[in-house]
Amino acid sequence: MYQNKLLDAYRKAQNYVQDKQIAHDLNIQPSRISEMRKGKRYISDNEALFLAQGANIEPELALLGCHADRNENPIIKKLWEDIAKKLNSQGLQALSMACGGLALWIGTPKEAMALSIQFK
Repeated sequence: MYQNKLLDAYRKAQNYVQDKQIAHDLNIQPSRISEMRKGKRYISDNEALFLAQGANIEPELALLGCHADRNENPIIKKLWEDIAKKLNSQGLQALSMACGGLALWIGTPKEAMALSIQFK
């Protein structure tokens, strides 16, 4: 499960010893981290972004990995994982360009610029 790797990467980056330290940073009960590790609870998008930033991991990869974890369908799960691998090998440039294009298509230029700045 990707979320265990993300939690471990954050713990290592912060030089933490226990998961309860991660729970404190996320402002959640320590039992929630245990539930995440067992697959009974999934990391939210906001939590994934926070952990990725703290672990110096590309936020796009963290979100893709967490979405793969959440999906019950093994075919769709595999597709999410394949997307993450492809984007990781391309340095995430394709994802940034796609997000910028999508933002231009659905929003105003001002919103698109704000979104593209967030992904850099």
